[in-house]
Amino acid sequence: MPPPPQNSPALLRARAQKNLDERTARGRRRELRVAAPMRINLADNDYLGLANDEEIKNAVRAALASGPVSASSSPLVRGYQAVHAQLEARLCAWHGFPSGLVWNSGYAANHSVIGMLAAPGDLIFADRLIHNSLIAGILKSGAKFTRFEHNDLEELEKLLRDQPKAGSARWVITESVYSMDGDSPDFARLVEMKRRHGFIWMLDEAHALGWYGDQGQGRAAEAGVAGEVDILVGTFGKALGGMGAYSVFQEPLLREALINQAGEFIYSTYLSPLLAAAALAGVGRVRDLAAQAGARRTRSVQFREDLKTRGWQTAPGDSPIVPVVIGEDKAVLALHAHLNEQGIAVGAIRPPTVPEGTARLRISLKATTTAAELGELLEAMGKWRAAQPTQS
Repeated sequence: MPPPPQNSPALLRARAQKNLDERTARGRRRELRVAAPMRINLADNDYLGLANDEEIKNAVRAALASGPVSASSSPLVRGYQAVHAQLEARLCAWHGFPSGLVWNSGYAANHSVIGMLAAPGDLIFADRLIHNSLIAGILKSGAKFTRFEHNDLEELEKLLRDQPKAGSARWVITESVYSMDGDSPDFARLVEMKRRHGFIWMLDEAHALGWYGDQGQGRAAEAGVAGEVDILVGTFGKALGGMGAYSVFQEPLLREALINQAGEFIYSTYLSPLLAAAALAGVGRVRDLAAQAGARRTRSVQFREDLKTRGWQTAPGDSPIVPVVIGEDKAVLALHAHLNEQGIAVGAIRPPTVPEGTARLRISLKATTTAAELGELLEAMGKWRAAQPTQS
């Protein structure tokens, strides 16, 4: 007689349960919750407060009155509309790049750009703390992948010197503001290295847009090195208050290659025209608000000093992302829950998103954040720490 059939659904259920039980035991189980109203919101990435901006909403209302909600097809069929072309042109002018492409998400942009343009035989050197989307794209490409310690350009120099490979492209991938540490690489040093070693530099500006640059166009512009960046990726879903992403290129041929090769672009219904209209308006609003960037960055520096004065571990800088390293997963969850009870929203970030032993609060400053709100946060954090049992 044939053996009885396996109960595959039961095996799948048991496998999923085992994984969840292990995560729960380590304090790393993720839960999806509806965002509750909070008095003070320091958790999301709406750095300039544009997600509720009336000018952007009016642009969306106008687009809704005159056009469809959905692109209704992939861009190569009929989804690429006039508003998308206008958005591309605005982005290229903003960054000073000759060519660009709009994507449905930042993950799709990063995954596709490196995943399709890099090739087996290429050498990719990437900062250890780059975003998961970039890592996934690198693995998709089949290129040889080496990670250097975070912002350690001495190690990168050694890797570039010790791993020459004639006939293959060499890439360096960094972010301009790292999403969990809020710090930046040494741009002048990277440019100097690029000129000597001739690598392709791909830069993710997602968390720098709106906070840096004379028009809010990011850290590369602020440092005067945008012309040295080969591929720059940005997002509409943070400081610009919308959704979607883009990449701009010094070499226009790369845009054409992605249009022909990138599955995320070819086979997905394109970004809604309403969201493209929101992004167009968002670029304008970011440029309007760029003159206020100095005050925002001064507040970030001062808040970090206030944290250190009170004995909290943070990182230097002036970006909108302020990490407070707690260490233990369960401790950061307890502090996070305490702050929520006080009506204060912050991020609670645990491994594997961050390295082991560095679970942290991730505090996102806003253009609208006041000194009084930060003082209230510090007081609430202090009360939680005072209530913890002392270690013998």
